[in-house]
Amino acid sequence: MSEQLEKMYYPVREITSLKDLLNSSADLFAENPAFLVKKERGAEYGSIQYKQLKRDVDALGTRLMEMGLTGTKIAIIGENCYQWIVTYLAVVNGTGVVVPLDKELNREEIANLLETAECKTIFYTDSFEEMVRDFPLPNKVGMQMYGDRTDLAEPLPQIQCNEGFLSWTNLVREGEALLDGGDRRFQDLELDPMEMRMLLFSSGTTGVAKGIMLCHNNIVNNIMDTCRIVKVHPHDRTLSILPIHHTFECTMGMLLILYCGASAAFYEGLKYIAKNMEEAQASVLIGVPLIFESIHSKIWKQAEKSGKDKTLRKAIKVNRFLKTLGINVERKIFATVYKSFGGKLRMMVTGAAAIDPNVIRGFEDLGIRMLQGYGLTECAPLVTGTPDTGDTYKKAGSVGVVVSTGELKIIDPDEDGIGEIVFRGPNVMLGYYNMPEQTAEVLKDGWFYTGDLGFLDDQNWLYITGRKKNVIVTKTGKNIYPEEVEIYVNRNRYIQESLVHGVEETVEEGTTVGIQIRPAYDVIYEEFGADFDENKIYDLIKQAVSEINAKMPIYKRIKKFSIRKDEFIKTTTKKIKRHIN
Repeated sequence: MSEQLEKMYYPVREITSLKDLLNSSADLFAENPAFLVKKERGAEYGSIQYKQLKRDVDALGTRLMEMGLTGTKIAIIGENCYQWIVTYLAVVNGTGVVVPLDKELNREEIANLLETAECKTIFYTDSFEEMVRDFPLPNKVGMQMYGDRTDLAEPLPQIQCNEGFLSWTNLVREGEALLDGGDRRFQDLELDPMEMRMLLFSSGTTGVAKGIMLCHNNIVNNIMDTCRIVKVHPHDRTLSILPIHHTFECTMGMLLILYCGASAAFYEGLKYIAKNMEEAQASVLIGVPLIFESIHSKIWKQAEKSGKDKTLRKAIKVNRFLKTLGINVERKIFATVYKSFGGKLRMMVTGAAAIDPNVIRGFEDLGIRMLQGYGLTECAPLVTGTPDTGDTYKKAGSVGVVVSTGELKIIDPDEDGIGEIVFRGPNVMLGYYNMPEQTAEVLKDGWFYTGDLGFLDDQNWLYITGRKKNVIVTKTGKNIYPEEVEIYVNRNRYIQESLVHGVEETVEEGTTVGIQIRPAYDVIYEEFGADFDENKIYDLIKQAVSEINAKMPIYKRIKKFSIRKDEFIKTTTKKIKRHIN
């Protein structure tokens, strides 16, 4: 870690566990809003204070211990909501081991993970009641997305449940009675920060799911490391968009926000992002590249439709010049852009997949700080991140510097310095659940072998080039990184998204570059008309590929392409599932 960066670190509050995090935040920020929730869809946001959050967590945790669930595995599945995160904290802070499940998995996959994890209990949002009905679990607890109380003085109602089901509200209500009666077993329980408390699955495919074992020490070190390079204020608000079971959203979008005394609002769906941001007055947005690329594209499409794109470009040039003079008037120059997001947005944080550096520079030109990180679930998740005091414009292609308590190195580098990224630090997982051989493959002498490829610049900023297993090797020994080619291809206005793959040709030709392309049909039809048929679309994409090839080295040029009408199959963080498309 450079001495210059170390001098720029923000001070942090030392914590040893998530229980310590919640208790200290509840003391420091008792009256602050922790979460913004709605009584019903479309209603106004109301706030849940930190003191209520702690009370609800203590009540639920106490009731779960009363039910004899101490030390057991407890699954959670469903949409992002207040009851989901309270349940998570109640489990990890004293009851047992939490098993967050991907809500996009099918019934068979979920059943497989519940069996693999040996779960005794599942918490689920209402939309999953039919799915979990036949699962052979002793406890099935329903959660509601809407209707949470926003005042501790408001008594919790008694919920009528179907036979074989329990209610989250009833359990909290009963837990409050235990607390009022002097039951302190949950509150007084001392945790071992090194003990497994989170079990997260990397895949739901039957028979091959890897259970990633994390502990409090992993998570809290990652939170403190992040806060050393990024400043989140108690008055900041974020909008929870990414699936909450994912480590990126859970650690960065939930737990880190609570550590800083800030607040999170739960969104109502992708088409309501702008509306919910305005309602919540969000100042920080955490998401994946697809979300930010879509927002950036809409800004320019709106400018073009209104005939203000030339004015916007001129304003950006003026802003760049003024910034060289130390004059910051961005919020005045781009007031209309800020207003479309509620007027408070100041910072965006992207991760989980590669983003086009031009998008980062585009938001920076509009005065919105854009940071990115690189991480893996196995690292809780952050490995590197861009400091908010760094030159993120100049280094827009980088995922930043290694976290302060970790070490990173590139092994087996090629002639360009590109090799496998390996990392060690207190945020590295305990291992894969009941998989000693798979654990040994990636954990060697304390180092985690990520399987990702990249290089470090002269200031030790990391640049990702792709996944080791995705590299296309030509007959001449040249390495082609599909992710890099895809970023370049996706910049074309007529291309929505793409997937690069190797094509085995003749012995003489070896492996060449092929690509699946999903055209940007909305852009094409808007520009050429709804009667623009498939043959014309093919010719348009063929011309686009030809223009792209002319700007790339010969060995990287696309030899074959195909048109894809349907959207690519993706993970819940909108990353293309490369090997099943």
